Amino acid sequence: MVLLSFDIEEFDMPFEYGKTIDFEDQITISVQGTNVILDLLKKHNIKATFFSTATFAINASDIIERIKNEGHELASHGYYHSKFEVTDLLASKLKLQELFGSEIHGFRMPRMMPVDEKAIEDAGYSYNSSINPTWLPGRYNNLHISRTYFRQGKVWQLPASVSPTFRIPLFWLSFHNFPLWIYKYLVKRSYKNDGYVNLYFHPWEFTDLTDKNKYGFPGYVSKNSGDSMISRMDLLMAWLNKQSYKNGTSHQFTANL
Repeated sequence: MVLLSFDIEEFDMPFEYGKTIDFEDQITISVQGTNVILDLLKKHNIKATFFSTATFAINASDIIERIKNEGHELASHGYYHSKFEVTDLLASKLKLQELFGSEIHGFRMPRMMPVDEKAIEDAGYSYNSSINPTWLPGRYNNLHISRTYFRQGKVWQLPASVSPTFRIPLFWLSFHNFPLWIYKYLVKRSYKNDGYVNLYFHPWEFTDLTDKNKYGFPGYVSKNSGDSMISRMDLLMAWLNKQSYKNGTSHQFTANL
């Protein structure tokens, strides 16, 4: 199964590069990008999971309604994207359930940072997709963690996909920087080896991020953003369908393990 997911959040990433961005612009950019994503998913008849912060959902009610009406899953990405407290696990779940009108099953920590697994279980989540099981300089070293799903207590751990053997990550940065044929090759190899792939992206990637004065991003972050990202995602979704890969939400996948 192909598990496509999108982390919808306040676009606060410029802060990491010494830039400022108004809260209204953070929400607007993510709303615009999420609508593009939903249009592409509808075009290719693909269902996906949207990991939303409660803050984004509160400020983007039309997006949350569209996600629900078009048959996608909503999961938690915490209450805020820039700060975290353990109490946010339950608080975000409850707020998203209130806004979405149905149960929230999954959680993903912002920036794939570590989170207490017992606290995830206590908050009532059935799965956690907060692990990138690879090594990224300055971010994390998870080479000791299983690269495929595993059970921890009552919670399924659903790591982001990495390639077999060398654990090349298939996350959003790889999609921007690898030639598309190489990325598709790695996805195909991982799917054949594992029986599924878990890929994640963000709505702000569909905005042109090349203005360094505005966003401060290095080339490896802004490469193939904006219209190029839209085109590449369109091609990827078409290719996934051509492979006859089954797709579904993260909850659908973990509920059947």
